[in-house]
Amino acid sequence: MHNRFLALCAVFFLAACAPKRIPGTELEDTGDTRAILSVMEKYRAALEARDAKAIQALVSPKFRDDSGTPDDPADDLTASNLEAHLQALFQKVQNPKVDFNVRRVEFHEDEDIALAIYYWNASWRMPGLNARPQSDSELEQMVFQKVGGDWKIVSGI
Repeated sequence: MHNRFLALCAVFFLAACAPKRIPGTELEDTGDTRAILSVMEKYRAALEARDAKAIQALVSPKFRDDSGTPDDPADDLTASNLEAHLQALFQKVQNPKVDFNVRRVEFHEDEDIALAIYYWNASWRMPGLNARPQSDSELEQMVFQKVGGDWKIVSGI
C-alpha cells in the first residue's frame, strides 16, 4: 500500500513538472508561442480578407521570400514590394479560405528568431485563370524575428 502511494505521488509530481501545453495542441504554452500564433492568425485572416496592408504590417523590414525559385531573383518578394504584389494578386483571387495547423514552434532566443512549422489548406477561385475552384495544401515553415518587442514575419508566406 505504501509503495502504491509513493508511485502515485511520483506520477503527480512528474505531471506537475511537465510543460503546460496550449489546449488542443502539443505546443508549449508561453507568451512568445501565443504571440507567434496570434501573428499567424492575423496573417490567415488578412489573406481571407484580401488585405495587403494588414499583411504588410505583419512583416519585418528584413522580409524576403524567394517564391520557391531560389535561382530566379526576378520573382523575389521583399518588404518593399510585398504590398504591391499582394494587391495585384488579390484583384485576381475570389473567396480565399485558409486553414493553418501549427505543428511546432521553435525559438532561437540568442537571435530573437522563431520558426513555426505549419500545415496549410487553402481554397480560392481565380475566374481569369480557371472557372473551377482551386485548392492546395502543404507543410511549410514560417520564420519570425522580434522587432521592437513584436514578432514579425521574415519569410515563409
